[in-house]
Amino acid sequence: MNQPYDIAVIGGGLVGLGTALGLLARPDRPRRLVVLEAEPEVAAHQSGHNSGVIHAGLYYKPGSLKATLCAAGREEMFEFCARHGVRHERCGKLVVATEAAEVPKLDELERRGAANGIEGIRRLGAGEIREREPHCAGVAGLLIGATGIADYPAVARAMVGEIATAGGEVRTGAGVRRARRVGGQWVLGTDAGEVRCTAAVNCAGVYSDRIARLFGVRSPVRIVPFRGEYHELRPDRRFLVRHLIYPVPNPELPFLGVHFTRRVDGTIEAGPNAVLALARHGYSWGRVSLSEAARLAIDPAVWKMGRRFWRVGIMEVRRSLSRARLAADLRKLIPEVREGDLVPAGSGVRAQAVDDEGRLVDDFRIEYLEGSVHVLNAPSPGATASLAIGRAIAERVAGAGASAVS
Repeated sequence: MNQPYDIAVIGGGLVGLGTALGLLARPDRPRRLVVLEAEPEVAAHQSGHNSGVIHAGLYYKPGSLKATLCAAGREEMFEFCARHGVRHERCGKLVVATEAAEVPKLDELERRGAANGIEGIRRLGAGEIREREPHCAGVAGLLIGATGIADYPAVARAMVGEIATAGGEVRTGAGVRRARRVGGQWVLGTDAGEVRCTAAVNCAGVYSDRIARLFGVRSPVRIVPFRGEYHELRPDRRFLVRHLIYPVPNPELPFLGVHFTRRVDGTIEAGPNAVLALARHGYSWGRVSLSEAARLAIDPAVWKMGRRFWRVGIMEVRRSLSRARLAADLRKLIPEVREGDLVPAGSGVRAQAVDDEGRLVDDFRIEYLEGSVHVLNAPSPGATASLAIGRAIAERVAGAGASAVS
């Protein structure tokens, strides 16, 4: 076997790459570090299939990991994009209450935003909403100037360049299949051969729970994949949206509801919904894994989740199967949107952690076992916070030794 690495980071998405950068930036940096990515390229899944938003941190419970790491990671991401010439823009976001009953929830969002240190939040009335977004309907809104957009696949490629410059290595086509502890080291069986390391960090996204089990982690959470399907406005209808327009979200769910996002290439994205995916990479209804579907079907936690959210689930499936239903929901924000204005625009799969009681884990979740760290829940704002998440993990594993992460 080859010379061992000090640290192996499993997963070449933004969180994994950000973790590698965090480790390599420390004074006690590892001498040898490798990122192991299963796909032929980095950012092949969640990191490359999201809406490209740099989140301000409005929604998250004050004091939570999401709130603190999003606040720090947001400005780091803007600076990283500027330094590497990655397309980005601090364009701001409008959160809109479309009826009076939503105004108290908007009030709570404003309080959370202030508690999370977001500067420049502006309360807008109906007329002010129209001044910013002439085609948007709402009784009240919040303008979040700290929100932005970025080309996250380009961010990932720039991260790979920084890792190489700092002396790290990124291996693609190196999915981890086995892990065993031998003489104080981990021996990882990968698609590209065995890799030995003193410590390992699991940032494997939709496969993070499976990787954790290889290391002996017995966590009460499992990953349940949710597919988000996007549409775009036809080019001749893009004038309907200038920036980012979001509804007031359901506080019981970690999803934000269907919304409009202007991307860095000028397209206007509409969506996503959130339906249960029947494969870890289930980007369409036709992508089904029989083993994954069976796992979901016999998991008591999934049934508990279903009993808790069955009404929401039916609504999401209807919206997935009917463009007319999607258009109707989008008209709550932009009344002029018609079914014919929408064209399919791909999808993404969210790695959502669910606990034994069927509750959707709302905060980032990071677990530690001797010689290993496991990021078991880092969906949105994971991309925004990726550099801050990486730094936080690096501080915990300082020294890159087994004892440092026990």
